[in-house]
Formats: sequence, structure tokens, C-alpha cells
Amino acid sequence: MITYSLSARLNEEQQPGVAYMSVHTAIQDLLWSGAVVSSVDRSQRWILSAMHQHGPGLITMLWRMVGNEQDVCDIYQQTFLKLAHFRGGSKPDNISAYLYRTAANEAITLMRKAQVHRRSIEKIAPSLQDGQYIEYGFDLDAKDLQARLRLALSRLPDYLREVVVLRDLAEMSYTQVGHMLGITPATARVYRCKAIGCLSRLMGTGQESE
Repeated sequence: MITYSLSARLNEEQQPGVAYMSVHTAIQDLLWSGAVVSSVDRSQRWILSAMHQHGPGLITMLWRMVGNEQDVCDIYQQTFLKLAHFRGGSKPDNISAYLYRTAANEAITLMRKAQVHRRSIEKIAPSLQDGQYIEYGFDLDAKDLQARLRLALSRLPDYLREVVVLRDLAEMSYTQVGHMLGITPATARVYRCKAIGCLSRLMGTGQESE
């Protein structure tokens, strides 16, 4: 089922958890020694609080979206650098919404660039012979499914992708999703159902949401 595929299939690659914990540790190191901290002055210490509060959730979402330690670290750092330079150092009205949207957009941009690079922008799934696309997974079938999910996800309309990313990959409630996106929980639920339907068609599965 697509619901399982989004929240669990993309999560299979971190199962025994060693690689995931590795990237979590790397990003915690980045928090204290990276370019973000050096760019934050005393008037922006709220950014460090935002890192502690939202960092773990962002890592989970990014790991499921891109499945690559270096990419997760790069996107994480870029997201908080953008936050530090938001409108000359001011604070967004909704910090969490800004962070998740920015991180998700950075991840989608990266995936789209990878598609262009591999000359597969018009394909639903990359060639199984492209062993560099996904570095984690237990077998070719799992890798293929993960790759197809990521490619399909990058092709969703923005308003649908935002909902399914926050709901299924960041594991937020419909109430939280609605609050972040400025829509009602009911609308978020409708958008997610539409997103799952689109993903099913893109992947050629014919499966529908719950």
C-alpha cells in the first residue's frame, strides 16, 4: 500500500538505524561547529533553539526523502543558513513552517537535479543498473521502490507534496500540518488523499489511499 510505502518503505533503509544515528550525530556536530553557528549573532540565538526543537524532525524527514547522509547534512545546513539570513536576520512568523518548507524544497531541488543529470526526467523510475542513485537498501526490489517513490514525490504539485511530506515523512498530525500550511485539518486530509492517488498513478500501481 502506498501509505506504508511512504512512511515505512523509505524508512526501511535506516532499519537497523546505524546509518541514521550516524547522520544524526554528524548534524549534532554541525550544530556546534558548522557554518550556521558562526553566522548567528547574539540577537539570533533563537535560531539555535529552533535547531534543538525542530532538528530531529527535519533529519527524519530529509533522511526519508533523500536517503543519503551527505545530502541530509548539506540540506540541513543550507536550511538553517537561510533561516539565519531571512529578511536581514528577522524571525519568520511561523519558524517551523519555514524550516520544513525550506528543507523539503531543497530536497526536491536536489532530487530534480539528480534526475536531469541521469537523463531520466521523463521516466517514473531510474534504471536498476544505476547503483549510485540510492546508497541504502537491502535488495534491488527495495532500492527500485524507494527510487520510484522519491521520483514520484518530486513530481507532485507543491500543495499536495507539502501535505504528504509533513504528514507521512515528518509524521505530523493533520492538525499540525494544517497549522503549518495555513489550511484546515480537513483540507490537509483531502490533499493527502489526492497526493496518494497521484503517487499511485505515477508509480503505475493503481493503489489508493486508506
